[in-house]
Amino acid sequence: MANVVVVGAQWGDEGKGKIVDWLSERADVIARFQGGHNAGHTLVIDGEVFKLSLLPSGIVRGGKLSVIGNGVVLDPWHLVKEIDQLRGQGVTINPDTLLVAENTPLILPIHGELDRARETQNSVAKIGTTGRGIGPAYEDKVGRRSVRVADLADPATLEARVDRALAHHDALRRGLGLPPVDRAALLAQLHDIAGAVLPYAAPVWKVLNEKRKAGKRILFEGAQGALLDIDFGTYPFVTSSNVIAGQAATGTGIGPGSIDFVLGIVKAYTTRVGEGPFPVELDDDDGQRLGERGHEFGTVTGRKRRCGWFDAVLVRQTCATSGVNGIAFTKLDVLDGFKTLKICVAYELDGARLDYLPTAADQQARCTPVYEEMPGWSDSTEGARSWAELPANAIKYVRRVEELIDCPVALLSTSPERDDTILVTDPFED
Repeated sequence: MANVVVVGAQWGDEGKGKIVDWLSERADVIARFQGGHNAGHTLVIDGEVFKLSLLPSGIVRGGKLSVIGNGVVLDPWHLVKEIDQLRGQGVTINPDTLLVAENTPLILPIHGELDRARETQNSVAKIGTTGRGIGPAYEDKVGRRSVRVADLADPATLEARVDRALAHHDALRRGLGLPPVDRAALLAQLHDIAGAVLPYAAPVWKVLNEKRKAGKRILFEGAQGALLDIDFGTYPFVTSSNVIAGQAATGTGIGPGSIDFVLGIVKAYTTRVGEGPFPVELDDDDGQRLGERGHEFGTVTGRKRRCGWFDAVLVRQTCATSGVNGIAFTKLDVLDGFKTLKICVAYELDGARLDYLPTAADQQARCTPVYEEMPGWSDSTEGARSWAELPANAIKYVRRVEELIDCPVALLSTSPERDDTILVTDPFED
C-alpha cells in the first residue's frame, strides 16, 4: 500500500483541502506535518462548507484517523475551538479519530502578541505574517524553550518550561515596549486547557510506524505552499517551517523511505497572499477577473490574494525540490472564457534569460516574465469528470503545462465539489 505526501507547489491556496479530502477516501490515516492554524482549507461536501485551519482535512470523513504531527505548532485554544465548530456541523471528533503528537510545540498567547508587535513596529519591510504566533513559536522550538503537549501533564515540568520561555520573552517585550508576561495568568490558562488537549496526546511516531507495518495507507497533508518554505521559498517573505515534501518525514517521525508518492497541488494560474516578489502578478482587468472568478480571498485572514498567469518556472522548481511524482491541477474552470491565456516559461534578468527563480532577493525583484500565449476556450469546464467533457483547448493547455513543468497531471479538479475530479493516476496505486 502506498503512502502519499500532498504539498502545495505554489504560494499556497492551491486547493489542497479538496484534494486531500478526495484522497482521504482511499487513506486510513491523514497526518498534518507542518505549519499551524495560519493555513486555511475550505471543503465543500454535498453543498456544506467546512473551514479548517489546523485539523487535517480528513477529519470530516468517518472511519479515518487524523493526526497532528510534531512538525506542527499547535495553538491549543484554537484546536478546541475548531473541534467544537466541526462538532456543531455533525463531525465526530474524539481520541479514536484524532491524535496529537506529544512532542508538538504549543503556540502560547505571548507568541501572537510578539508576532503582531514586531509586524506593527517593523519600519523596514513587513513580512506579511498572519499575526497568529507561528514564527515566534518555531523560534522557541529551535531555541529549546518550547512548551510541548506532553508538558501539560506535569505541573512541575510545565512551570520550568514556562520560566525558561519567559526569561527570553520578557527581554524581547521590554525592547518592544510591551509589559512583562503575567506568569500566573499564563500558567492558569495552560492548566485550564490541558484537560481538553491531553486526551488526544499520543506518541504519533509510534502509531504511524505501526500503521505502516500493518499495511495501512497514510496521507501526509502539507499546509501553505513550497514557495513559502523557510529554505526554498521567497525568503524572507516565507512561513517559518519547511513546507516541501521532505518535512513529512521529520514532521511526523516516519522514515523518508516510507513515502511512496508525492502529489503537488497546482492551481491553473498563480496567486499569493501578503508581501514578497511575484513576477507574474497582474494589475489589470485579467488579474481582477482571475481574483473574482476564483474567489481569491484567504480562508484564514480574508485578505485579497494577488493574481497572475500560470508560472511554469516556479512550479518546475518546486516539483524538483519536493520530488513531485504527479500534480493535481486545480481551478481550471476559472480560466473559462478567456480569449487568450499566457504561461510564464522563463524570466529575463538584466538581459539574461533564466529558467529558475534566483535566490537573491534583489534579483527576484528584477525578474520579468517571458510569456508564451495559448488560445483560450469559451465552453465551460466546471464540473467536468472526464477528459471527453473538456474543450480541446483546455486539454492543450493542461498538456502544455505538463511539458513545461516536466511533471504529469495525476488529478484534474474542475470545481470545489469533491467529485468534480478527473483521475489520471491514483497516487495510492501508482
